[in-house]
Amino acid sequence: MVGDYSSFSGDKTDMHSQRNSKNGLSCKMVLQAVGKVLRKSKTKPNGKKPPAEEKKQYLEPEFTKIRVVDFDLKELVVLPREIDLNEWLASNTTTFFNLINLQYSTISEFCTGDTCQAMTACNTIYYWYDERGKKTKCTAPQYVDFVMSLCQKLVTDEEIFPTKYGKEFPNSFESLVKKICRYLYHVLAHLYWAHFKETVALDLQGHLNTLYAHFIVFVREFNLVDPKETCIMDDLSEILCAPAPPAPPPPPPATETAEAPPSSATAPSSSAPSPSSQNHVTER
Repeated sequence: MVGDYSSFSGDKTDMHSQRNSKNGLSCKMVLQAVGKVLRKSKTKPNGKKPPAEEKKQYLEPEFTKIRVVDFDLKELVVLPREIDLNEWLASNTTTFFNLINLQYSTISEFCTGDTCQAMTACNTIYYWYDERGKKTKCTAPQYVDFVMSLCQKLVTDEEIFPTKYGKEFPNSFESLVKKICRYLYHVLAHLYWAHFKETVALDLQGHLNTLYAHFIVFVREFNLVDPKETCIMDDLSEILCAPAPPAPPPPPPATETAEAPPSSATAPSSSAPSPSSQNHVTER
């Protein structure tokens, strides 16, 4: 038994030493592998390449050049001298709400809880905050419904958007307009990011481009949306908000070449009698 135990102890010692050598080898291999990975990618410790940026179809020139109007939108948003600022903000904000709501309705059947499980735009996820400040992640159609319901409630409230003469705007009016514009921008950004293909299929990209450019020029003019909010689509804004290139001049009219008069060889003889002037002879 002693001999057997000694033999077992020896085997156990050998197994322990082999395990230690294997562990040491494994640790060494792991450290070498980690060092190799770190050398391969200094910016990414895990050695993975950053994901390739998704191609933005809405930035392609064949689509950005399509507009409904070709004049400077800046002229549309400048405050007229005889108009009160709040009246101007109220009128334009209400108009943008109606137009953006209409634009979204054209693709609403494609924006579902299955296709748009989150309200996204340019790798940004928008969360809805209720009146108590509770943060909620919801699908895109739910988010848009929340936005449109809130905007509808605000723009139809006579105490906030007064329509009667002599009615004063509340002190919180400008902050509420900024809130509306911020939410409406989220809807526009989602339309480009998630539903531009459907918009092109419906041949409505010109309307969307014009609406987006008009909206961006407006909110920039009156500082209604924080640039940090809109920077995710600055590439599109800079293209669409630039004055449209002038239309190419029409081609010159084609010059008509005068035809040469018929030659005497082919011209009919003036002395030849006409068929009507000839005597008809009846053979019998």
